[in-house]
Amino acid sequence: MVQSWAARAVCGAACVSTWLWVSILSAQVSDAGQELNKLLSENTGGRFQLTFEFRTRPEARTGNNFGSSPDLENPLFRTRIGAQLDATGWLRISAMGQDSRAPAYGRTPPPTARDTMDLQQAFLEFFAKEKTGFGAIFGRQMISLGEGRLIGVPDWLNTARTYDTARVYYRLPTARMEVLMLSAVKVLPDAFNRPELGNRLWGTYDTFSKLIPKGTVEVYLLRHDQNRPGGFIGPGRLGINTLGGRATGPLAGSLKYSIETAVQNGKTGLIAHRGYAWFSGVSRRVPLRLPLDLEAEYKYASGSKTPGVRDGTFDQLYAANHDKFGHADLFGWRNLHDLRSLDTLHITKPIALNFMYNNWWLASPRDALYSGSGAVIVRSANGTAGRHVGQEADSFATYQVSGWTFGAGFAHIFAGEFLRHTTPGVNTRYLYVFQSYAF
Repeated sequence: MVQSWAARAVCGAACVSTWLWVSILSAQVSDAGQELNKLLSENTGGRFQLTFEFRTRPEARTGNNFGSSPDLENPLFRTRIGAQLDATGWLRISAMGQDSRAPAYGRTPPPTARDTMDLQQAFLEFFAKEKTGFGAIFGRQMISLGEGRLIGVPDWLNTARTYDTARVYYRLPTARMEVLMLSAVKVLPDAFNRPELGNRLWGTYDTFSKLIPKGTVEVYLLRHDQNRPGGFIGPGRLGINTLGGRATGPLAGSLKYSIETAVQNGKTGLIAHRGYAWFSGVSRRVPLRLPLDLEAEYKYASGSKTPGVRDGTFDQLYAANHDKFGHADLFGWRNLHDLRSLDTLHITKPIALNFMYNNWWLASPRDALYSGSGAVIVRSANGTAGRHVGQEADSFATYQVSGWTFGAGFAHIFAGEFLRHTTPGVNTRYLYVFQSYAF
């Protein structure tokens, strides 16, 4: 069976990409998009640029939802076309359309896979000419703050995520202080996408580059509000405050570190909410004949010990979780321990091989296992199914040349005690091949 779905996926990818591989590997390929932008920049004083992306990704999943859902095989296509104009020395105008297709999904594709041509970005940015001063952004924008753990763009999704936002900031040579309000745009595959202001995030997100030696510190205070029209289920509404910070920088021995911690209080409907999460990671490049990048990290997000009495499940806000809990993108930063490693071998400058490992446990056995979007996958209400969720082994490779990126990967999820007791316990496999061109 594995050979069957793998062969079909690879053959589908080959039909789409063979001619591109041949052209790139057999001839000198110039980046036409970059050449066009260079020409536009020369003729507009560097004020006008175009953006473009075309991506295809045939993929296949077996043991989908650990055996609870049918296997899935389908190609995904995404096209983006945009432009950016610096109309004056203090005003930037940016716009981009996005078209996402899943023609062989087999049933009605979800909004994460399909959305006919729509407005992905359209914003105005007012900025200071100097390194200090006020600035503001108004409109629709793809936003990623920090490492995207709480506010980000899950770009691996075929439709990604974008926000309708208002942002005002003040910039100093060593700091940027910002207040913002944003609302994730609701994807409507056959209609114009619209904001859902009943589900919004507002607060402050500030960045400092000189508080620690050679490092960066970010501090944020955010309020997440959600009512019933915005998607909240149950009596009352959601109102959660998140106070957190992130720091990155170098360590001795050529190591680099990244840490992030967030604590929460507020209300989930009629009950009190108290949650917290933290992340810590280290990385280092080993200067071998073929350079090797090593990363190791640990993540934790709290869960509810007494569901229905007190909500202790960490609210991951608008997280972008791709790769952070495994390449198959099954889980999110809620009620979870995760131990992760990533090793990247640079064969040549454009070619990289990656090997990733994840091991997961529930923080609270009485709380649910949550998906990357934050939704409940499965729950053991009495907490007797165990804590160990499972493990994932991933391998994937990328090749980049002249604006093109080619890649392929395979993930195998080994169901642990918790999944074997709460689902059919089938090991999930994920195979994909992709290519993209962007400028």
